[in-house]
Amino acid sequence: MEAAGRPLLPAEILIAGQRDVPALGLATVYRTIKQLLETGEIQLVELPGEPPRYELAGHKHHHHFRCNVCHRVFDVHACPGGMQNLAPRGFIVDGHELTLYGCCSDCRKPPAS
Repeated sequence: MEAAGRPLLPAEILIAGQRDVPALGLATVYRTIKQLLETGEIQLVELPGEPPRYELAGHKHHHHFRCNVCHRVFDVHACPGGMQNLAPRGFIVDGHELTLYGCCSDCRKPPAS
């Protein structure tokens, strides 16, 4: 996860792990994810309508970008803030989630000449 630098699906973790341990299986990946969640070393990343992804714990408040082409998810280490201003009068904002969608730099088509 550290080498990827972005939230990963269990299948992506499996593929990365199999580079070092070819016999690694998906069941082992899920058991390890469960243990790392319990110890607080990783955290769950949930996007609406998407399977769960996992990232290293300890990030400051941040958001995510999902590429509509390759479907990878990337960290966005910024926050526009000011969410209280979007809430109806008299409401209190306790937290928020923000996901950006578009095309990552790997998938972006080169500009026309």
